Amino acid sequence: MRLTLTTMLSLDGVMQGPGGPGEDRRDGFALGGWVVPYADEEVGERITRWFTRAGGFLLGRHTYEIFAGYWPHVGDETEPVIADRLNGLPKYVASTTLTHADWQHSTVLRGEVADAVRELKERPGDELQIHGSGVLARSLMDDGLIDEYRLLVHPVVLGAGRRLFAEGTVPAALRLTECDALSSGVVAQTYVPAGRPAFGSF
Repeated sequence: MRLTLTTMLSLDGVMQGPGGPGEDRRDGFALGGWVVPYADEEVGERITRWFTRAGGFLLGRHTYEIFAGYWPHVGDETEPVIADRLNGLPKYVASTTLTHADWQHSTVLRGEVADAVRELKERPGDELQIHGSGVLARSLMDDGLIDEYRLLVHPVVLGAGRRLFAEGTVPAALRLTECDALSSGVVAQTYVPAGRPAFGSF
């Protein structure tokens, strides 16, 4: 299975609390809901297209709890593709504090997460997808385990919040494989790893 990361980003790289004011207030973050003004049909179609490729999901505890509090209660008439995938496919939760996952088809990963992810990647099937899950994503980026990055970059600067590429991220080069500017101003970017970055001088 290929491991892909899909996430919403502000122009300054923030990924925290995209869906609502109360979604993620860690560290006193008070700017939640910043993707909502841009969430039009075109953005939704792009996200749905990516979800159709899923064979399973790998989530951090916080994202898992947000998803588990919403998607099991969504009817088939609302976002049917996403609801079908999230409710019906295997979900693996990386957490050192969660002891049990009640959402159907959910498994809490024990032990070293990187080792568990390497084992999952060796299995046949469609994509193993990470959505959000910043702490988990950054850890797996540093371990070189993410095969593709799908970033929805929104035309807003927040100036605060948890970032995908935070201070201390292991340097890495990426190769752009797809880039679409959507009518809302959101830019859908897809990257694959391209080894270590090169440096030079003028």
